[in-house]
Amino acid sequence: MEVELTGLHYAYLAFIVLIIGFMVMRKDTSLLCIVGIFVIGLLSTQTVSGSVSGIFNSFIYAITELLGTILIISIIVAMSRVLIRTGINETMISPLAGLLRTPSLAFWGIGVIMLVTSWFFWPSPAVALIGAVLLPVAIRVGLPALGAAMAMNLFGHGIALSGDYIIQGAPKLTADAAGLPVSDVMQASIPLVAIMGVATTAAAYLFMRHDIKRGKWRDGLIATAADGSVRQEDDGGAGERSALSPAAKRVLAAVIPVAFAADVAAMFVLNLQGGEATALVGGTALLILIAITMLAHRGKGLEKTTSYLIDGFLFGFKVFGPVIPIAAFFYLGDSGFGAIFGDTLPEGSAGIVNDLGYALAHAVPVNGFVGAVTLSAVGAVTGLDGSGFSGISLAGSVAALFAGAIGHGLATLTALGQIAAIWVGGGTLVPWALIPAAAICGVSPFELARRNLKPVVIGLVVTTIAAMLLI
Repeated sequence: MEVELTGLHYAYLAFIVLIIGFMVMRKDTSLLCIVGIFVIGLLSTQTVSGSVSGIFNSFIYAITELLGTILIISIIVAMSRVLIRTGINETMISPLAGLLRTPSLAFWGIGVIMLVTSWFFWPSPAVALIGAVLLPVAIRVGLPALGAAMAMNLFGHGIALSGDYIIQGAPKLTADAAGLPVSDVMQASIPLVAIMGVATTAAAYLFMRHDIKRGKWRDGLIATAADGSVRQEDDGGAGERSALSPAAKRVLAAVIPVAFAADVAAMFVLNLQGGEATALVGGTALLILIAITMLAHRGKGLEKTTSYLIDGFLFGFKVFGPVIPIAAFFYLGDSGFGAIFGDTLPEGSAGIVNDLGYALAHAVPVNGFVGAVTLSAVGAVTGLDGSGFSGISLAGSVAALFAGAIGHGLATLTALGQIAAIWVGGGTLVPWALIPAAAICGVSPFELARRNLKPVVIGLVVTTIAAMLLI
Protein backbone atom coordinates (compact mmCIF):
# COMPACT_ATOMS: atom_id res chain seq x y z
CA MET A 1 0.00 0.00 0.00
CA GLU A 2 1.50 3.32 -1.07
CA VAL A 3 1.74 5.93 1.68
CA GLU A 4 1.49 9.63 0.92
CA LEU A 5 4.29 11.64 2.46
CA THR A 6 3.14 14.23 4.99
CA GLY A 7 4.65 17.20 6.78
CA LEU A 8 5.88 14.75 9.40
CA HIS A 9 8.04 12.94 6.82
CA TYR A 10 9.43 16.15 5.37
CA ALA A 11 10.22 17.58 8.81
CA TYR A 12 12.09 14.40 9.76
CA LEU A 13 14.03 14.50 6.48
CA ALA A 14 14.89 18.18 7.01
CA PHE A 15 16.30 17.46 10.46
CA ILE A 16 18.33 14.53 9.07
CA VAL A 17 19.93 16.89 6.55
CA LEU A 18 20.62 19.46 9.28
CA ILE A 19 22.11 16.86 11.63
CA ILE A 20 24.39 15.48 8.92
CA GLY A 21 25.44 19.03 8.04
CA PHE A 22 26.24 19.80 11.67
CA MET A 23 28.29 16.60 11.93
CA VAL A 24 30.28 17.47 8.83
CA MET A 25 30.98 20.92 10.28
CA ARG A 26 31.98 19.25 13.57
CA LYS A 27 29.21 21.00 15.49
CA ASP A 28 27.42 19.38 18.42
CA THR A 29 24.01 18.02 17.45
CA SER A 30 22.39 17.30 20.83
CA LEU A 31 20.28 20.48 20.94
CA LEU A 32 19.27 20.08 17.30
CA CYS A 33 18.13 16.50 17.94
CA ILE A 34 16.06 17.55 20.96
CA VAL A 35 14.41 20.28 18.88
CA GLY A 36 13.77 17.70 16.16
CA ILE A 37 12.09 15.33 18.63
CA PHE A 38 9.90 18.20 19.86
CA VAL A 39 8.88 19.20 16.32
CA ILE A 40 8.13 15.60 15.28
CA GLY A 41 6.08 15.16 18.46
CA LEU A 42 4.17 18.36 17.83
CA LEU A 43 3.34 17.32 14.27
CA SER A 44 2.29 13.80 15.26
CA THR A 45 0.38 14.41 18.51
CA GLN A 46 -0.84 17.95 17.78
CA THR A 47 -0.29 18.79 21.46
CA VAL A 48 2.48 20.61 23.28
CA SER A 49 2.25 18.28 26.27
CA GLY A 50 2.61 15.21 24.06
CA SER A 51 5.67 16.59 22.30
CA VAL A 52 7.32 17.68 25.55
CA SER A 53 6.67 14.27 27.13
CA GLY A 54 7.97 12.67 23.95
CA ILE A 55 11.41 14.21 24.51
CA PHE A 56 11.76 12.48 27.86
CA ASN A 57 10.22 9.22 26.65
CA SER A 58 12.51 9.17 23.62
CA PHE A 59 15.51 9.41 25.93
CA ILE A 60 14.20 6.48 27.97
CA TYR A 61 13.69 4.47 24.78
CA ALA A 62 17.20 5.25 23.52
CA ILE A 63 18.81 4.36 26.85
CA THR A 64 16.85 1.10 26.96
CA GLU A 65 17.98 0.17 23.45
CA LEU A 66 21.59 1.08 24.19
CA LEU A 67 21.79 -0.36 27.71
CA GLY A 68 23.47 -3.61 26.68
CA THR A 69 26.20 -1.70 24.88
CA ILE A 70 26.64 0.66 27.83
CA LEU A 71 27.10 -2.30 30.16
CA ILE A 72 29.65 -4.18 28.05
CA ILE A 73 31.70 -1.05 27.46
CA SER A 74 31.63 -0.09 31.16
CA ILE A 75 32.71 -3.55 32.28
CA ILE A 76 35.50 -3.80 29.69
CA VAL A 77 36.82 -0.38 30.73
CA ALA A 78 36.67 -1.35 34.42
CA MET A 79 38.64 -4.51 33.65
CA SER A 80 41.16 -2.53 31.60
CA ARG A 81 41.75 -0.18 34.52
CA VAL A 82 42.77 -2.96 36.90
CA LEU A 83 44.98 -4.52 34.21
CA ILE A 84 46.83 -1.22 33.79
CA ARG A 85 47.08 -0.47 37.50
CA THR A 86 48.60 -3.88 38.21
CA GLY A 87 50.88 -3.85 35.14
CA ILE A 88 49.34 -7.04 33.74
CA ASN A 89 48.57 -5.33 30.44
CA GLU A 90 52.26 -4.66 29.78
CA THR A 91 53.12 -8.30 30.42
CA MET A 92 50.21 -9.44 28.27
CA ILE A 93 51.01 -7.35 25.21
CA SER A 94 54.78 -7.85 25.11
CA PRO A 95 54.63 -11.02 22.89
CA LEU A 96 52.45 -9.20 20.36
CA ALA A 97 54.75 -6.24 20.04
CA GLY A 98 56.98 -8.21 17.68
CA LEU A 99 54.10 -8.97 15.29
CA LEU A 100 52.62 -5.48 14.97
CA ARG A 101 55.89 -3.59 14.68
CA THR A 102 54.73 -0.50 12.78
CA PRO A 103 51.59 1.66 12.68
CA SER A 104 50.77 0.27 9.21
CA LEU A 105 51.11 -3.34 10.33
CA ALA A 106 48.99 -2.53 13.37
CA PHE A 107 46.22 -0.94 11.26
CA TRP A 108 45.97 -3.79 8.76
CA GLY A 109 46.69 -6.51 11.32
CA ILE A 110 43.93 -5.37 13.68
CA GLY A 111 41.60 -4.96 10.71
CA VAL A 112 42.11 -8.47 9.34
CA ILE A 113 41.80 -10.07 12.79
CA MET A 114 38.61 -8.08 13.37
CA LEU A 115 37.25 -9.15 9.97
CA VAL A 116 37.72 -12.86 10.59
CA THR A 117 36.42 -12.71 14.16
CA SER A 118 33.36 -10.68 13.13
CA TRP A 119 32.41 -13.19 10.43
CA PHE A 120 31.92 -15.79 13.11
CA PHE A 121 30.62 -13.77 16.05
CA TRP A 122 29.48 -10.38 14.69
CA PRO A 123 31.35 -7.15 15.37
CA SER A 124 30.20 -5.99 18.83
CA PRO A 125 31.61 -8.92 20.85
CA ALA A 126 34.60 -9.01 18.49
CA VAL A 127 35.42 -5.38 19.37
CA ALA A 128 35.48 -6.24 23.06
CA LEU A 129 37.67 -9.30 22.51
CA ILE A 130 40.18 -7.65 20.18
CA GLY A 131 40.28 -4.17 21.66
CA ALA A 132 41.17 -5.33 25.16
CA VAL A 133 44.23 -7.22 23.88
CA LEU A 134 45.49 -5.52 20.70
CA LEU A 135 44.75 -1.83 21.30
CA PRO A 136 47.66 -1.29 23.74
CA VAL A 137 50.00 -2.95 21.22
CA ALA A 138 48.81 -0.67 18.42
CA ILE A 139 49.25 2.46 20.52
CA ARG A 140 52.71 1.38 21.64
CA VAL A 141 53.96 1.05 18.04
CA GLY A 142 52.55 4.45 17.09
CA LEU A 143 49.09 3.82 15.66
CA PRO A 144 46.72 6.46 17.10
CA ALA A 145 43.78 5.11 19.09
CA LEU A 146 41.45 6.65 16.50
CA GLY A 147 43.27 4.73 13.76
CA ALA A 148 42.78 1.47 15.66
CA ALA A 149 39.09 2.31 16.10
CA MET A 150 38.76 2.94 12.36
CA ALA A 151 40.39 -0.38 11.53
CA MET A 152 38.12 -2.35 13.88
CA ASN A 153 35.08 -0.43 12.73
CA LEU A 154 35.58 -0.56 8.96
CA PHE A 155 36.67 -4.19 8.83
CA GLY A 156 34.13 -5.44 11.39
CA HIS A 157 30.95 -3.36 11.15
CA GLY A 158 31.66 -2.66 7.49
CA ILE A 159 33.17 -5.51 5.49
CA ALA A 160 32.27 -8.44 7.74
CA LEU A 161 28.73 -7.36 8.61
CA SER A 162 27.78 -6.27 5.09
CA GLY A 163 28.65 -9.70 3.71
CA ASP A 164 27.71 -11.75 6.79
CA TYR A 165 28.76 -14.95 5.05
CA ILE A 166 28.93 -17.20 8.12
CA ILE A 167 25.89 -16.26 10.21
CA GLN A 168 23.94 -15.14 7.10
CA GLY A 169 21.46 -12.91 8.92
CA ALA A 170 21.75 -9.98 6.50
CA PRO A 171 21.58 -11.90 3.19
CA LYS A 172 18.60 -13.91 4.44
CA LEU A 173 16.60 -10.76 5.18
CA THR A 174 17.34 -9.16 1.82
CA ALA A 175 16.92 -12.42 -0.11
CA ASP A 176 13.53 -13.11 1.44
CA ALA A 177 12.32 -9.60 0.62
CA ALA A 178 13.57 -9.90 -2.97
CA GLY A 179 12.21 -13.43 -3.44
CA LEU A 180 15.64 -14.94 -4.07
CA PRO A 181 17.58 -17.86 -2.59
CA VAL A 182 20.11 -16.71 0.01
CA SER A 183 22.94 -18.24 -1.99
CA ASP A 184 22.17 -15.98 -4.98
CA VAL A 185 22.45 -12.81 -2.89
CA MET A 186 25.63 -14.03 -1.19
CA GLN A 187 27.26 -14.90 -4.50
CA ALA A 188 26.32 -11.55 -6.02
CA SER A 189 27.60 -9.70 -2.96
CA ILE A 190 31.12 -11.16 -3.01
CA PRO A 191 32.60 -8.81 -5.66
CA LEU A 192 30.69 -5.82 -4.28
CA VAL A 193 31.75 -6.46 -0.67
CA ALA A 194 35.36 -6.90 -1.84
CA ILE A 195 35.31 -3.68 -3.88
CA MET A 196 33.64 -1.72 -1.08
CA GLY A 197 36.07 -3.10 1.50
CA VAL A 198 39.23 -2.44 -0.49
CA ALA A 199 38.18 1.06 -1.59
CA THR A 200 37.05 2.16 1.85
CA THR A 201 39.89 0.78 3.96
CA ALA A 202 42.54 1.92 1.47
CA ALA A 203 41.05 5.43 1.42
CA ALA A 204 40.84 5.51 5.23
CA TYR A 205 44.47 4.42 5.57
CA LEU A 206 45.73 6.93 3.02
CA PHE A 207 43.77 9.80 4.59
CA MET A 208 45.08 8.84 8.01
CA ARG A 209 48.72 8.70 6.86
CA HIS A 210 48.39 11.97 4.97
CA ASP A 211 46.86 13.84 7.90
CA ILE A 212 49.35 12.43 10.41
CA LYS A 213 52.29 13.56 8.25
CA ARG A 214 50.82 17.04 7.89
CA GLY A 215 50.01 17.31 11.57
CA LYS A 216 46.25 17.49 10.98
CA TRP A 217 45.35 14.31 12.83
CA ARG A 218 43.05 14.80 15.79
CA ASP A 219 42.78 11.65 17.82
CA GLY A 220 39.56 12.65 19.60
CA LEU A 221 40.70 10.87 22.76
CA ILE A 222 38.50 10.45 25.80
CA ALA A 223 40.29 9.52 29.01
CA THR A 224 40.12 5.75 29.38
CA ALA A 225 42.09 2.80 30.57
CA ALA A 226 42.63 1.65 27.03
CA ASP A 227 44.89 4.52 26.00
CA GLY A 228 46.82 4.61 29.26
CA SER A 229 45.75 8.14 30.24
CA VAL A 230 44.12 6.68 33.33
CA ARG A 231 47.57 6.47 34.87
CA GLN A 232 47.61 10.22 35.23
CA GLU A 233 44.19 10.22 36.89
CA ASP A 234 44.71 7.42 39.42
CA ASP A 235 46.10 8.07 42.85
CA GLY A 236 48.45 5.49 44.19
CA GLY A 237 48.63 3.57 40.93
CA ALA A 238 52.36 3.06 41.16
CA GLY A 239 52.10 1.41 44.58
CA GLU A 240 49.41 -0.98 43.34
CA ARG A 241 51.68 -2.22 40.56
CA SER A 242 53.88 -3.99 43.07
CA ALA A 243 50.95 -5.87 44.63
CA LEU A 244 51.48 -8.76 42.18
CA SER A 245 54.76 -10.58 41.71
CA PRO A 246 56.29 -10.85 38.22
CA ALA A 247 55.41 -14.55 38.17
CA ALA A 248 51.77 -13.82 39.05
CA LYS A 249 51.60 -11.20 36.31
CA ARG A 250 52.93 -13.68 33.75
CA VAL A 251 50.40 -16.32 34.79
CA LEU A 252 47.48 -13.87 34.67
CA ALA A 253 48.71 -12.42 31.36
CA ALA A 254 48.44 -15.92 29.90
CA VAL A 255 45.13 -16.81 31.57
CA ILE A 256 43.23 -13.72 30.34
CA PRO A 257 43.67 -14.35 26.58
CA VAL A 258 42.89 -18.03 27.18
CA ALA A 259 39.66 -17.04 28.94
CA PHE A 260 38.58 -14.89 26.01
CA ALA A 261 39.64 -17.64 23.58
CA ALA A 262 37.38 -19.99 25.54
CA ASP A 263 34.58 -17.48 24.97
CA VAL A 264 35.25 -17.66 21.24
CA ALA A 265 35.11 -21.44 21.33
CA ALA A 266 31.89 -21.37 23.37
CA MET A 267 30.28 -18.95 20.91
CA PHE A 268 31.09 -21.33 18.08
CA VAL A 269 30.06 -24.55 19.84
CA LEU A 270 26.91 -23.15 21.46
CA ASN A 271 26.00 -20.99 18.45
CA LEU A 272 25.90 -17.81 20.55
CA GLN A 273 25.34 -14.64 18.55
CA GLY A 274 24.59 -10.97 19.08
CA GLY A 275 23.49 -10.18 22.61
CA GLU A 276 24.25 -13.66 23.92
CA ALA A 277 27.82 -13.49 22.66
CA THR A 278 28.28 -10.00 24.07
CA ALA A 279 26.92 -11.14 27.43
CA LEU A 280 29.44 -13.99 27.54
CA VAL A 281 32.32 -11.60 26.92
CA GLY A 282 30.98 -9.15 29.50
CA GLY A 283 30.57 -11.83 32.14
CA THR A 284 34.08 -13.10 31.53
CA ALA A 285 35.51 -9.58 31.82
CA LEU A 286 33.63 -9.08 35.08
CA LEU A 287 35.00 -12.31 36.57
CA ILE A 288 38.53 -11.34 35.49
CA LEU A 289 38.06 -7.94 37.11
CA ILE A 290 36.94 -9.51 40.40
CA ALA A 291 39.68 -12.15 40.48
CA ILE A 292 42.55 -9.74 39.76
CA THR A 293 41.21 -7.12 42.15
CA MET A 294 40.98 -9.62 45.01
CA LEU A 295 44.49 -10.90 44.30
CA ALA A 296 46.08 -7.48 43.92
CA HIS A 297 44.35 -5.60 46.71
CA ARG A 298 43.74 -8.44 49.16
CA GLY A 299 42.08 -6.90 52.23
CA LYS A 300 40.78 -3.95 50.23
CA GLY A 301 39.51 -6.13 47.39
CA LEU A 302 35.81 -5.69 48.15
CA GLU A 303 36.00 -1.91 48.18
CA LYS A 304 38.30 -1.77 45.14
CA THR A 305 35.97 -3.99 43.10
CA THR A 306 33.18 -1.49 43.62
CA SER A 307 35.56 1.38 42.85
CA TYR A 308 36.60 -0.14 39.53
CA LEU A 309 32.97 -0.74 38.56
CA ILE A 310 32.09 2.84 39.42
CA ASP A 311 35.00 4.06 37.25
CA GLY A 312 33.75 1.91 34.38
CA PHE A 313 30.16 3.13 34.62
CA LEU A 314 31.25 6.75 34.92
CA PHE A 315 33.21 6.34 31.70
CA GLY A 316 30.34 4.49 29.98
CA PHE A 317 27.78 7.19 30.69
CA LYS A 318 30.28 9.94 29.93
CA VAL A 319 30.70 8.49 26.46
CA PHE A 320 26.99 7.89 25.93
CA GLY A 321 25.86 11.27 27.26
CA PRO A 322 26.08 13.15 23.95
CA VAL A 323 24.95 10.10 21.97
CA ILE A 324 21.58 9.50 23.66
CA PRO A 325 19.84 12.60 22.20
CA ILE A 326 20.85 11.82 18.63
CA ALA A 327 19.96 8.15 19.05
CA ALA A 328 16.59 9.18 20.48
CA PHE A 329 15.87 11.25 17.37
CA PHE A 330 16.85 8.62 14.84
CA TYR A 331 14.95 5.85 16.62
CA LEU A 332 11.83 7.83 15.71
CA GLY A 333 12.44 6.84 12.11
CA ASP A 334 11.62 3.21 12.82
CA SER A 335 10.07 1.19 15.65
CA GLY A 336 10.75 3.83 18.28
CA PHE A 337 8.07 6.15 16.93
CA GLY A 338 5.13 4.00 18.00
CA ALA A 339 6.63 3.37 21.43
CA ILE A 340 7.10 7.11 22.02
CA PHE A 341 4.23 8.85 20.25
CA GLY A 342 1.77 6.00 19.77
CA ASP A 343 -0.13 5.11 16.61
CA THR A 344 -0.07 8.55 15.02
CA LEU A 345 1.61 7.77 11.70
CA PRO A 346 -0.45 7.86 8.48
CA GLU A 347 -2.45 4.73 7.72
CA GLY A 348 -0.35 2.05 6.05
CA SER A 349 2.95 3.64 7.05
CA ALA A 350 5.91 1.29 7.46
CA GLY A 351 7.82 3.87 9.53
CA ILE A 352 9.08 7.32 8.57
CA VAL A 353 12.41 6.11 7.16
CA ASN A 354 10.87 3.25 5.19
CA ASP A 355 8.18 5.57 3.80
CA LEU A 356 10.91 7.91 2.55
CA GLY A 357 12.68 4.96 0.97
CA TYR A 358 9.55 3.84 -0.87
CA ALA A 359 8.92 7.39 -2.07
CA LEU A 360 12.46 7.66 -3.40
CA ALA A 361 12.13 4.36 -5.24
CA HIS A 362 8.92 5.48 -6.96
CA ALA A 363 10.16 8.95 -7.83
CA VAL A 364 12.94 8.01 -10.24
CA PRO A 365 12.99 6.51 -13.77
CA VAL A 366 13.87 2.85 -14.18
CA ASN A 367 17.10 1.67 -15.81
CA GLY A 368 20.32 0.00 -14.71
CA PHE A 369 22.15 3.23 -13.91
CA VAL A 370 19.31 4.77 -11.94
CA GLY A 371 18.51 1.43 -10.32
CA ALA A 372 22.02 1.11 -8.87
CA VAL A 373 22.10 4.71 -7.66
CA THR A 374 18.63 4.38 -6.14
CA LEU A 375 19.44 1.15 -4.31
CA SER A 376 22.54 2.77 -2.81
CA ALA A 377 20.50 5.80 -1.78
CA VAL A 378 17.64 3.72 -0.36
CA GLY A 379 20.08 1.56 1.58
CA ALA A 380 21.92 4.59 2.94
CA VAL A 381 18.71 6.41 3.92
CA THR A 382 17.23 3.42 5.70
CA GLY A 383 20.55 2.87 7.47
CA LEU A 384 20.35 6.28 9.13
CA ASP A 385 18.34 4.84 12.01
CA GLY A 386 21.57 3.21 13.19
CA SER A 387 20.37 -0.36 12.97
CA GLY A 388 21.65 -1.33 9.54
CA PHE A 389 19.28 -4.30 9.50
CA SER A 390 15.97 -2.46 9.78
CA GLY A 391 16.10 -1.22 6.19
CA ILE A 392 17.60 -4.14 4.30
CA SER A 393 14.23 -5.83 3.80
CA LEU A 394 13.08 -2.63 2.13
CA ALA A 395 16.24 -2.70 -0.01
CA GLY A 396 15.32 -6.21 -1.17
CA SER A 397 11.79 -5.13 -2.04
CA VAL A 398 12.97 -2.07 -3.96
CA ALA A 399 15.53 -4.20 -5.82
CA ALA A 400 12.74 -6.52 -6.92
CA LEU A 401 10.78 -3.55 -8.28
CA PHE A 402 13.71 -2.25 -10.33
CA ALA A 403 14.89 -5.65 -11.52
CA GLY A 404 11.36 -6.48 -12.66
CA ALA A 405 11.31 -3.34 -14.82
CA ILE A 406 14.87 -3.74 -16.09
CA GLY A 407 14.54 -7.48 -16.68
CA HIS A 408 17.74 -8.59 -14.93
CA GLY A 409 20.20 -7.77 -12.14
CA LEU A 410 17.99 -8.66 -9.15
CA ALA A 411 20.71 -10.36 -7.08
CA THR A 412 23.23 -7.57 -7.73
CA LEU A 413 20.78 -4.81 -6.86
CA THR A 414 19.72 -6.65 -3.72
CA ALA A 415 23.31 -7.09 -2.61
CA LEU A 416 24.06 -3.41 -3.33
CA GLY A 417 21.15 -2.22 -1.18
CA GLN A 418 22.25 -4.55 1.62
CA ILE A 419 25.82 -3.24 1.52
CA ALA A 420 24.77 0.43 1.53
CA ALA A 421 22.33 -0.03 4.42
CA ILE A 422 24.78 -1.90 6.62
CA TRP A 423 27.83 0.26 5.92
CA VAL A 424 25.83 3.38 6.81
CA GLY A 425 23.66 2.04 9.63
CA GLY A 426 25.57 -0.98 10.87
CA GLY A 427 28.26 0.99 12.60
CA THR A 428 30.54 3.10 10.38
CA LEU A 429 28.76 6.46 10.02
CA VAL A 430 26.01 6.72 12.66
CA PRO A 431 27.66 7.87 15.91
CA TRP A 432 25.76 5.73 18.40
CA ALA A 433 26.33 2.64 16.28
CA LEU A 434 30.05 3.44 16.46
CA ILE A 435 30.14 3.37 20.24
CA PRO A 436 31.56 -0.16 20.80
CA ALA A 437 34.73 0.54 18.80
CA ALA A 438 34.96 4.18 19.90
CA ALA A 439 34.55 3.44 23.60
CA ILE A 440 36.97 0.50 23.68
CA CYS A 441 39.58 2.71 22.00
CA GLY A 442 38.75 5.74 24.15
CA VAL A 443 37.89 8.08 21.27
CA SER A 444 34.89 10.24 20.45
CA PRO A 445 32.25 8.41 18.36
CA PHE A 446 31.53 11.70 16.59
CA GLU A 447 35.18 12.14 15.59
CA LEU A 448 35.27 8.51 14.44
CA ALA A 449 32.13 9.06 12.33
CA ARG A 450 33.68 12.17 10.80
CA ARG A 451 36.88 10.29 9.94
CA ASN A 452 34.88 7.44 8.39
CA LEU A 453 32.67 9.69 6.27
CA LYS A 454 34.92 10.37 3.28
CA PRO A 455 36.27 6.79 2.94
CA VAL A 456 32.79 5.26 3.18
CA VAL A 457 31.33 7.71 0.65
CA ILE A 458 34.22 6.95 -1.72
CA GLY A 459 33.61 3.23 -1.24
CA LEU A 460 29.88 3.56 -1.91
CA VAL A 461 30.49 5.55 -5.11
CA VAL A 462 33.03 3.01 -6.41
CA THR A 463 30.80 0.07 -5.45
CA THR A 464 27.74 1.62 -7.07
CA ILE A 465 29.67 2.12 -10.32
CA ALA A 466 30.83 -1.51 -10.13
CA ALA A 467 27.23 -2.64 -9.63
CA MET A 468 26.17 -0.73 -12.75
CA LEU A 469 28.71 -2.73 -14.75
CA LEU A 470 27.60 -6.03 -13.19
CA ILE A 471 23.84 -5.61 -13.68
